[in-house]
Amino acid sequence: AVEVALALHPEVRDRLDEIKEVVIETQESGARIIDKTGPLDNPADRDHCIQYMTAVPLIFGRLAATDYEDEVARDPRIDALREKMTVRENERFTRDYYDPAKRAIGNAVQVIFKDGSSTDRVEAEYPIGHRTRRAEGIPALLRKFELSLKPRLSEHQFKALKSLCADQERLEATPVDDFMALLVAD
Repeated sequence: AVEVALALHPEVRDRLDEIKEVVIETQESGARIIDKTGPLDNPADRDHCIQYMTAVPLIFGRLAATDYEDEVARDPRIDALREKMTVRENERFTRDYYDPAKRAIGNAVQVIFKDGSSTDRVEAEYPIGHRTRRAEGIPALLRKFELSLKPRLSEHQFKALKSLCADQERLEATPVDDFMALLVAD
């Protein structure tokens, strides 16, 4: 749902006040576990709420770890948009989720506006990072690795860590203490 919301962001970002409803389709497990209404008191609550994880990228065009923190969560547009969300189980998504040959994690989102117009219903059967999307997922993971660690480490440490992580044989042979030392800022 996050990935789909990111795709819909350009179409809705300037029409947030015009939104009547946001329909989120997900598998039974998603509907049962992360369909949450009402107050979300902390980052863990927000991280386990499909409405929150959909609202933030619809509004801001991103969803990062910092978006679960109180500073972002206080934005009244998030809860206002959450109030307009309907979560529905999509039976095909549920079947494909439990199918061992697929293990899909399907979600779809459609935004309906007050004037009766709507976005297309956008669906993602397999989120980035799923085994069927490794070619797309690995570069995204490497960007996230770099964005998360490079600003916190010296250039030398980051280069050493990146080199080590790129060499599976050397990484597996590295003692845990040596690996952890690369993560401690100089």
